[in-house]
Amino acid sequence: MENQETVAVLNDLLHISNDRIAGFEKVEGKVWESYPDIKDDYDKMITQSKIMKNELINLITEKGGTPEDSPSVAGSLHRIWIDIKNSFLVGDKVESTLENVAFGEKAAIEAYQQAIDSGHLYDKSLETVKEQLHNIKQSYAQFKKIEDYKKKD
Repeated sequence: MENQETVAVLNDLLHISNDRIAGFEKVEGKVWESYPDIKDDYDKMITQSKIMKNELINLITEKGGTPEDSPSVAGSLHRIWIDIKNSFLVGDKVESTLENVAFGEKAAIEAYQQAIDSGHLYDKSLETVKEQLHNIKQSYAQFKKIEDYKKKD
């Protein structure tokens, strides 16, 4: 039973990782035309997200589980909503996009903290998830910096 609970929590985080990757990849063209200087930092966030995804898949497999390697329904719906909202947006789509990414990162932080607090992660899984949470918090802070950078223009 313990492994099943751990696998379920890790699969939830895997969905979130896939949501982050899909969200990050969707942003690229919208932001970089206006802010090319921050593209390298952003590319590092995408690469880091893919590494985190692979770590979660490995942890799930080690616990005897099957990785549910897809984005979440909620994340997919959120991206569709953003597309619809942006299609009707009269103002700055880059600003709206950055706000949505920051919102997504904040939601990921909350989900990771809930996973840690759940009591279903042990040893290596708990250590890895804590490290990933730290990385997501850094990513969130980086997006806040991007928003600040954007405001200077």
